[in-house]
Amino acid sequence: MHFDQRTQQALRAVGLETEDLEAASTAIAEAVDADANALADFFDRHDTVYSDMDMAHSSAEFPEHSVDSLDVTTHAAEMRGWLRFETWGAFVEDGRILDADEEYVELTLGPTIHDRVRFAANRETLQ
Repeated sequence: MHFDQRTQQALRAVGLETEDLEAASTAIAEAVDADANALADFFDRHDTVYSDMDMAHSSAEFPEHSVDSLDVTTHAAEMRGWLRFETWGAFVEDGRILDADEEYVELTLGPTIHDRVRFAANRETLQ
């Protein structure tokens, strides 16, 4: 089950039964899977994306990135993986869709970046 022991006890104290907790846990895992698939699809659709990432070798406010792939796996509420660009990559710890119509997403990038980074199909979305 997704919830830790304290959370389970608190949810039971407000009246939720084990079946309710299991249903909520399943719903969370399904939502994380759906987001992981949508994020992978976003990066698969675009050869180039733009971000709000601070980059030492770029003076652009919203740098351009040539996309290779996003490979993510999920386990319950956890999403982890690797975002690969043309010449570099970063560990992904989490992600979410900010606006599906605008093709605007956010990922938490791990070591070397250590930040939440927004990505979009065009620079105007980031402004």
